[in-house]
Amino acid sequence: MNLYRLLQERVAAGNPVRVGLIGAGKFGSMYLSQIPRTPGIHLLGIADLNPERAEQSLRRVGWTEAQFSADSFKQAFASGTTYITDDAMALIKNRHIEVIIDATGSPAAGIAHVLACCAHKKHIVMVNVEADALAGPLLAERAAAAGIVYSLAYGDQPALICEMVDWARAAGFEVVAAGKGTKYLPAYHASTPETVWGHYGFTQETVEGGDFNAQMFNSFLDGTKSAIEMAAVCNATGLTPAPRGLEFPPCGVDDLARVLKPKVDGGQLHHRGQVEVISSVERDGRPVFRDLRWGVYVTFAADTDYVKRCFREYGLITDDTGNYSSMYKPFHLIGLELGISVASAAVRGEATGAPIAWRGDCVATAKRNLRAGEMLDGEGGYTVYGKLMPAAVSKRLGGLPIGLAHKVKLLRDISAGKQVTWEDVAIDMKSQAVQFRQEMEKTFAS
Repeated sequence: MNLYRLLQERVAAGNPVRVGLIGAGKFGSMYLSQIPRTPGIHLLGIADLNPERAEQSLRRVGWTEAQFSADSFKQAFASGTTYITDDAMALIKNRHIEVIIDATGSPAAGIAHVLACCAHKKHIVMVNVEADALAGPLLAERAAAAGIVYSLAYGDQPALICEMVDWARAAGFEVVAAGKGTKYLPAYHASTPETVWGHYGFTQETVEGGDFNAQMFNSFLDGTKSAIEMAAVCNATGLTPAPRGLEFPPCGVDDLARVLKPKVDGGQLHHRGQVEVISSVERDGRPVFRDLRWGVYVTFAADTDYVKRCFREYGLITDDTGNYSSMYKPFHLIGLELGISVASAAVRGEATGAPIAWRGDCVATAKRNLRAGEMLDGEGGYTVYGKLMPAAVSKRLGGLPIGLAHKVKLLRDISAGKQVTWEDVAIDMKSQAVQFRQEMEKTFAS
């Protein structure tokens, strides 16, 4: 990739890549831990709604006070230190910064930040996959028109999946399926912040002794995060969901090629070119042998006798026909790997995954019978979870994206398991996020 060499050249030129980080939570903190060890990177500023939390994050990952003691962006630029502020837009507007990282997790904030980056010519790395799933195709189109890089965040699973898909295609293979692993049982769709710790097996002492956000952890468990991430993968690769969305088949790494091939060939996929998330537990709760809970995968086809023979000769694990095989990455390092995206955007002008079309959507779906007048509480909450759907199906349905299903009131009853539509809620149609999402639907509906 040559990124390390190119960063060293920036050091030699006395012109490091200057970066601005918005959001100093878990993902941001993991990246902060790597910055002092990465040549050619100067974190000029951090914007967080709670600057004290940002300071605590820096201390926790090993930064000294002298490294973030700047009183202004000007002083930070001159001294090579980092300035902390609560003003994200001031960070984006700073003329010295090349790359902005959005690590907020707020869809509305993410849209605003990307549009500001377009106006001020800053490359944008979107840790905020929630915003990408909501309106990524139009955000990426706006970024391209502005001459900036819009990139998914390396280290997060969508970008790693995109990398594997690109590898397979560039090597001449048809991608049959791609996705990730997770812990899944059907009952988890009804999980709430009150029940989540029992499903994870965490004791009250464990929870009280750590930095745990119940709603965030619940979004991982109830299927919402998987649906959001796979929508991002669909839109960045052109792969599509099955008509009914994610099936979460139990599958270990040795069975990827056997399970993740089309049903007509004895597998469990609806079609070739599908996204799917595999479960690390069997439906009866038993652990899957050699599971891929923390990793990503791609399955691909030989489709010629010669390539089948090569698969055999080089020891690839295949299905019983020898036509399907797989590659996988057992782990992802989240924010510890984010520097790949930052460097790629700055020194190569390339994204580590970006939307190219609207192929998948994540639609709010009732966790229980909901009544008119109730307030939806969004991702990981008590009322709805996100379900992956083909974008065309979501459009026909008028599905309400999970990224907008927060603090909006229901106008009618919704049965458990049913999707919520735009017409089912009272929503501020004048908000930037709502208007931008509706513009995206009109632009990419075909």
